[in-house]
Amino acid sequence: MCSAILALRADRLPLLLLIVWALSRTVEAAPVKIATWNLDWLTLLPTPGLPRDIPHRSLRDWSELAAIGQRLNADILAVQEVSDLAALRRLFPSRDKTLILSQAPIAQNIGLVLQPPWHILAHDELPAFDRSPIHGGHALRPGLDVLIGNGIQTLHILVVHLKSGCWDRLWNENGHSCPILREQIALVSDWMAARENKGEAYVVLGDFNRRLTLHDPYFLKMTGSLKPVLTTSGFASPCEGGNYFIDHILLGGAARAWLVRDSLRVLIYPPRDTALTLSDHCPVSVKLSLP
Repeated sequence: MCSAILALRADRLPLLLLIVWALSRTVEAAPVKIATWNLDWLTLLPTPGLPRDIPHRSLRDWSELAAIGQRLNADILAVQEVSDLAALRRLFPSRDKTLILSQAPIAQNIGLVLQPPWHILAHDELPAFDRSPIHGGHALRPGLDVLIGNGIQTLHILVVHLKSGCWDRLWNENGHSCPILREQIALVSDWMAARENKGEAYVVLGDFNRRLTLHDPYFLKMTGSLKPVLTTSGFASPCEGGNYFIDHILLGGAARAWLVRDSLRVLIYPPRDTALTLSDHCPVSVKLSLP
């Protein structure tokens, strides 16, 4: 009797091993989608005190933006230009999602939207990215340093929205916000170097307000010998007439090897009409294959 049972189990062993192998391949085949989206003054606040030309959104506009967020379906989404959590939660109402937003006293905060199983392990707001105490003018966006995990892997993320006005000017330009941008990219460089020293997988993403290329002096000064992967390198965005990217996703540490080849995507909005106000940026995403 016992020998018959053992024989039956031996017969089933190859099948069980095949099932386990197939399940493991299924898990490996599910990439993680990471994206960045500037939401162009997303706010529910009264508009007095804000620029006159910011979008004044109707219920239809909010509904369309929420539909775009669902269509994007990013596992990890960095957002920029959001006034507060109430505005962000209106776009992403699901309580399954984890939302985090910087708390600067401005209408252009930055944050993350995470889908399960991704969750926040630690986070820190980086006020040094606001250079206004040094240079004067209006307050600028902070940085957002977030460590996330999915129960298996951890990923260190820096969300940025850097100073606008120095999109493709020379390194030694002293006008057009370039001095402020140079100071901010030095902060990004220091953050990446700290991640490298700790052997962490990391991502820097958001609105850099700079048309970064592998040969751009600002990119070279920012990265030095660190060699992160600039996922937008060599491509122009189909959003807004095909300009080169200012929204970027950089992968460093072990995450360099996680990029799924040819996965860079830009989600284009449906045709606009005068009643529909979405954003002056389109969502940019890539996929990662995590070990």
